Amino acid sequence: MISRVLAVAGVGVTLVGVLMLLVLAAQAGFFGPVARVVAGAGLSVVLVGLGWRVFGRPGGRVGGIALVATGIAGLYLDVVAMTGYYRWVPGGIGLAVALAVALLGVGIAVRWQSQPLAVGVVVGAAVLSPALTTELMLLGFLVVLQAAGVPVQMRRAWPVLHVARTLPVVLAVLGMAAFSGIEGAISGAAAAEQRQGLLVAAIACAVVGLVGALLAVRRRPDDITASITIALTALPVLAVAVLFDRMVSTSITAALAAVLLGLAATALIPRLRATAEIRGNEPSTAGTAVVPDTELVRPAGGLRIARHTALVAALTGAVALLQTCVMAAGGHPRLLPTMLFAVGLAFLAVAAVSRTRVAAGLGIAFALLGGLVTLAIATPETLALQGLAERELDIATAVAAVAGLGVAAMVAWTVPRLPRCDDPALVTSVWIAVSIAGLYYVLVAAVSLGVSLGGADGFIVGHSVATIVWMVVATGSLFYGLRRLASSPAVAKVCLVSGLLVAAAALAKLFLFDLATLSGLIRVTAFLAVGILLLLTGTRYARAFAEAAPPRQAS
Repeated sequence: MISRVLAVAGVGVTLVGVLMLLVLAAQAGFFGPVARVVAGAGLSVVLVGLGWRVFGRPGGRVGGIALVATGIAGLYLDVVAMTGYYRWVPGGIGLAVALAVALLGVGIAVRWQSQPLAVGVVVGAAVLSPALTTELMLLGFLVVLQAAGVPVQMRRAWPVLHVARTLPVVLAVLGMAAFSGIEGAISGAAAAEQRQGLLVAAIACAVVGLVGALLAVRRRPDDITASITIALTALPVLAVAVLFDRMVSTSITAALAAVLLGLAATALIPRLRATAEIRGNEPSTAGTAVVPDTELVRPAGGLRIARHTALVAALTGAVALLQTCVMAAGGHPRLLPTMLFAVGLAFLAVAAVSRTRVAAGLGIAFALLGGLVTLAIATPETLALQGLAERELDIATAVAAVAGLGVAAMVAWTVPRLPRCDDPALVTSVWIAVSIAGLYYVLVAAVSLGVSLGGADGFIVGHSVATIVWMVVATGSLFYGLRRLASSPAVAKVCLVSGLLVAAAALAKLFLFDLATLSGLIRVTAFLAVGILLLLTGTRYARAFAEAAPPRQAS
């Protein structure tokens, strides 16, 4: 243990010395630039040679690894200095030479089966490279270090190397993006070249992270760290996208979401194919067939993807899609809930077909976000006060409410069809939640359409229509539940509970709000409609239970 601590300390001190030779000596005027670079390269080569010789001797493993790690990192810094500090070498050539040096280092690490050597090379070069260049060229060298670790991850399960080769470039791009955003806010606009360079670096980081993760899990399906790097390398793309105008940023995040969600969707192909086969062979049980999850799925084309990789890709793609919706809405917040509901509806449709709980969870999450945004626009106070309603609500709000109704209905349809989600208590809870959400969306849609199309009395008409619609829905739910009372008691119970709750809400609104707010013929219409529906419902309710009761025996 002590030998390892001393070796690590030696690596750090020696690399700092090489850095001083390359930079501080130049600032002090010691030696010429060529002499400094040659001396640094010579020292690094000597260290690699000594490490190679020491490694083969008894007890020389720790020392050999430390010496070689120091030498390779020193050579890498020498290339960075020639390219980014002295600018003797064109950028493309410098990056190619740096890649060769990094591959040499990780190649020796694979030969010696030493993760510390690979990590030492990557961390040493990444931590000290900013002292030699702080421009976009630095990101290029960090991407090279990230890419150099990909071949190693295909052969060795080295999770620390995954993190060590990924974090430097991710943090560097995020830091430069933040600085560019602040600088742009102060000066009026960020330089176009700086933004484009950051975007290229962010995309390169994401591509290397995605490809490396897929190659790694292809060999080792249990490599969870590789999947996590997909999310890490997507962060710079999301951050850099904010620096561009709305159209460009929306396109960037939408493309990222399409790639990641497309990758996650490949995991659904075998499930859909298996479900179709089951439905074709056993039509009587198609509605309840459940395709078991597998640790590794093989979609068409031979691509293999682990479940955790598909999960990370789906979650990260969903975040990118959320950012796309927010950016696309831009300065029109009333459009945002409709977009969120549309995305939620798409996820729920996928979940209903594939019986995938992850897709259902994402759909419900987008539905909740859309509901919260709608609630922030159409608050209870806004719905209760005519002046606020006329100022805050419009056709876009009505469209959002209708979309919310569609999503609520899809949630009620999808959840009972999911594996291990057919518990009666869960289904009842979902129906109650959907009923409450449906009441709100009906009210928002009616009032929004009323104030947008109904003129001076639109607010009053909207509330009257909402009350009547509530009671119509309650009546329909109760009638349907009564019809299924004998054949499907569980379904009947859910419908009856939901119908009674909606009916109670309609009555409460009728007496607590409509009676005080509505006037004239509109109030009469609301009371008559609700009263007639209550009479019909009560009559049908009594007849249904009378028919279900056993006949009395004659005395």
